Amino acid sequence: MHARNILPDPPLMIVTDRRRTRLPLEVIAAAAFAAGARWISVREKDLPPAEQFDLVRRLAGIAPADATVGLHGVPAPKAEGIAEGIAAWHLPRHGDIEEARRLAPDSRLFGKSCHSLAAAQAAQEAGADYVTLSPVFATDSKPGYGPALGLAALEAAAAQLRPAGCRLLALGGVTAETIGACRAAGADGAAVMGAVMAAADPAAAVAALIAAWEGAAPAPQESR
Repeated sequence: MHARNILPDPPLMIVTDRRRTRLPLEVIAAAAFAAGARWISVREKDLPPAEQFDLVRRLAGIAPADATVGLHGVPAPKAEGIAEGIAAWHLPRHGDIEEARRLAPDSRLFGKSCHSLAAAQAAQEAGADYVTLSPVFATDSKPGYGPALGLAALEAAAAQLRPAGCRLLALGGVTAETIGACRAAGADGAAVMGAVMAAADPAAAVAALIAAWEGAAPAPQESR
């Protein structure tokens, strides 16, 4: 049985969006890994499932041995066999964590997108290893999920999830300038898309994010 809730180190999930970069995703991934990233999640929902799985495998093929390459999506019975080997699944807000675990028992991490404290608690109770809470800050990539939740909501979610061991990632408007504040508020990690996908120098962007995370003091109540 896989150990639950052990996030990649550093706990920075880079979410792909090939439409926001002029570089091939393999180039972005290689640059990110070279800069110290150890977690990439493929989010290319317009591609057929088989192409998404193939992209995960291609990125996993260039990843360091200690890196995690996952997929934004939901395991499906018809994908059985094709989806084998996916290390991590990030489910949408209506995804079923228990069903995902049943359909992909060999996967190590199961996370879920949440946009409120209530949704985060429900995901934790359903057995999510981690949740993303978004948008923490204003962001162009999450225009349909209401106003920015702010650091106070992140802090409240951390206090809510911590006793049960569910990890919390800040998402939405996270940059090298804001990621430290997310850690100070209690986040266990962060997820970024545009900060890396749209960067002129993805390696420099990743390095700056990791340095800012590692240089920030964790929340005083952090004991994990």
